[in-house]
Amino acid sequence: MSQQTQQTLMDRAAAVMPGGGFGNYDPAMIIREGRAAHVWDEDGNQYIDYLIGSGPMMLGHGHPEVLEAVQAQLPKGMTFFANNALGIELAEEICRAVACADHVRYVSTGGEADMYAMRLARAYTGRDKIIKFEGGYHGMSAEAQMSLAPESLVNFPIAVPDSAGIPDAVRDSMLIAPYNDEVFLRSLLDEHGDDIAAIIVEPMQRIIPPMPGFLQLLRDECTKRGIVLIFDEVVTGFRLAYGGAQEAYGVTPDLCTLGKVIGGGFPLAAIAGNAEIMAHFDMHKVGRKGFLMQIGTLSGNPVAAIAGLKTMEILARPGQYEKLIATGNALIDAIKMHLSAAGHAHQVTGHPILFDVVFTDKPIQNYRDTMTGDKNKAAQFNKILRREGILKSPSKMYMSLALSEDDIAKTIDAIAVAARELTG
Repeated sequence: MSQQTQQTLMDRAAAVMPGGGFGNYDPAMIIREGRAAHVWDEDGNQYIDYLIGSGPMMLGHGHPEVLEAVQAQLPKGMTFFANNALGIELAEEICRAVACADHVRYVSTGGEADMYAMRLARAYTGRDKIIKFEGGYHGMSAEAQMSLAPESLVNFPIAVPDSAGIPDAVRDSMLIAPYNDEVFLRSLLDEHGDDIAAIIVEPMQRIIPPMPGFLQLLRDECTKRGIVLIFDEVVTGFRLAYGGAQEAYGVTPDLCTLGKVIGGGFPLAAIAGNAEIMAHFDMHKVGRKGFLMQIGTLSGNPVAAIAGLKTMEILARPGQYEKLIATGNALIDAIKMHLSAAGHAHQVTGHPILFDVVFTDKPIQNYRDTMTGDKNKAAQFNKILRREGILKSPSKMYMSLALSEDDIAKTIDAIAVAARELTG
């Protein structure tokens, strides 16, 4: 297709959508199709895909086994607003794989799952306040939009709303802590512990790994004080390991939220957790006053369920996570080598299956450390990579099983070019 076609689509989008896009990603990138580890834009430009739909496409685009399973289901029905066998089977597999999961409740998005998990903790404890960590992403609810990416770095534990339209009462129910700071967390719990319903945390916060012992500290303090520990595993679930971050780091929360991978590219997410807490979704067990109402038109629909089941089946095969880790390590080594050779201060942070580079000489332990990075240099790095045929998030690189040796070699070549051309 011609450049005019791409521009025409951008103009059409601008006429009918705020900001000219879906709100997710650069609206100038209009994807036409994806196959395996590659995507093509509407101009026919081809990219090696490290965005993978913001995480769900761990097998790559159009995996033949997933397509076969989905195509077999489509003639039987796409959604019923009622229980279906595939949704039940998926819940059984989640409960087998995820340490905290006695029961599962489906929703359609990770943001919904996080919202309900926080509400569930309040229903269970009878308390109102939630602790979240500055820079932690938990969807688009009012609570989650507190201190997600604050430009004003106020004193902890004051929450800063990241969106218009959020009442002050929501801000006052949230307490903000720096990730990986055990001393501050203990002091916050000593002061407010009796009022706290839950601590919600990405066990690996975006691309920042937990310091040794930090997640276990959360577990111990929550147990001691009757606080619900929520792991937001929408990203890390079935990614860092088959059992998610709970398996990778050896710490079990009370509740977790799951998404992305469990839907295999279709809208599906879930809250999973301790049976006693999850009972608040069942009026017969907790009564009307303790009941948390939750319904969703597409929750647990069979198309998403079968796509998720097949995706998880493939991920569980021997050697899959070893392959993902080896791919990530090869790229991490290349980034370090080429940026160091070119004299650029940097930190590669995250996990081999999910990571990125921050242009700073300061170790990265929390959100404020990431703010020391050179954002202009990061944007330039990403822009050069895209020009060289590499598509990634502004702040993450997701690995997929579809990446070939040739894809990896071409990516390393692009990294070398970007390192040489970076200025500043």
